[in-house]
Amino acid sequence: MSKTIKIYVVFLVAMMALIVVVDANRPRPVNWMPSFDIKSKIPFGLKVFQDEKDKYFKGDTLTEIRVTPYEFFDTHYDYDTLINTYAVKGTFLSIDNYYNIDESSTDEILYFVSHGNNAFLSMNAFSQKLQDSLHFDSNNHYFNDRITTTLANNKIDDKEYQMKMGVSGYHFSSFDTLKTTVLGYHHTEDSTYVNFIKVPYGNGHFYLHTQPFAFTNYYLLKDRNYQYAENVLSYIPKGTVFWYPNKTYNSTASESPLRFILSHDGLKWAWYLFLIGMIIFMIFNAKRKQRIIPIVKPLENTTVDFTKTIGNLYFQEGNHDTIMEKKIIYFLEKLRQDYLIDTQNLDDDFIKKVHQKTGKDISLIEKVVLLIKRQRKTFKSTEADLIELNNTLEKILENKIN
Repeated sequence: MSKTIKIYVVFLVAMMALIVVVDANRPRPVNWMPSFDIKSKIPFGLKVFQDEKDKYFKGDTLTEIRVTPYEFFDTHYDYDTLINTYAVKGTFLSIDNYYNIDESSTDEILYFVSHGNNAFLSMNAFSQKLQDSLHFDSNNHYFNDRITTTLANNKIDDKEYQMKMGVSGYHFSSFDTLKTTVLGYHHTEDSTYVNFIKVPYGNGHFYLHTQPFAFTNYYLLKDRNYQYAENVLSYIPKGTVFWYPNKTYNSTASESPLRFILSHDGLKWAWYLFLIGMIIFMIFNAKRKQRIIPIVKPLENTTVDFTKTIGNLYFQEGNHDTIMEKKIIYFLEKLRQDYLIDTQNLDDDFIKKVHQKTGKDISLIEKVVLLIKRQRKTFKSTEADLIELNNTLEKILENKIN
């Protein structure tokens, strides 16, 4: 290693060390982003709620849902015609900034509640599906400084709680007053809005609350605001509580090994500086040391030709099952070779990729997948089945795009 290169290396190491030291000693800004993650310690995370949840539901059984509500409740439904109900009973609980539950799970929650169970949802806004099913509307209003939250029943709690950071003006603007019970309000400088209601649905009830920030770390640790959260949760009927912290188990956080480095500015720029330095180093050294790379002819892939030949032999012998399997192998090999498509799983993602790369009609591709799956399941085919499969495969593999 030359003296110049040594100087470059020492300079890069010194710069990286300086950036790390400066970054480590500067004050960290408070992250006010609404996380609603049970592992998050930032102000608007749910770490405190997660740690203290056993106290809020003392005497209840807590079950944490780590899959979608649809997957969880559907596995606990007894489809026996004499039963037709859920093997579990209790209250579904979800706290989030906005309604992030998929539509299939929403249908399952509605069905679960209609069978004599309950659901407690604390969110700024709800899905249109839920609003239409429960016959309510929500809206947002803007306020100057802060809002005051109260419960409708003074016997449960007659105090007022001041909320400022993070909270919004979402409220229930309309609902069925004959069936809906108002449980709480929030107040601005000159108006009062409903922010907590109980709505009957089938044989059960929905408890809907529009101030989820009341359950975050910041408010549970600030003054006596934890009392408001406790009193709101006290409306949940005793029994089993199915707690769904969907921000944690459905997280799209990066799984990259570099996520820690890239999450800190100092380490991130030190990493970038190191990469830039290495690229410059390789460019200047490659000019003098790079040899001519000989062209090596790749090995010829004879798999496709061999498969076609064997397939024709089986056709002459009248072995339809075998020839159909060979045709399928040939078809899948062509997709892998010509379009670089993974053919291990013939699912919706496979159909979408074939459609995008070949330009063929998606119904035609779906038909091919159906024929392949049917053949590999039954292995009982006729000459007509063989002809149908072959014609369909050829339509997809022909060069002309329909």
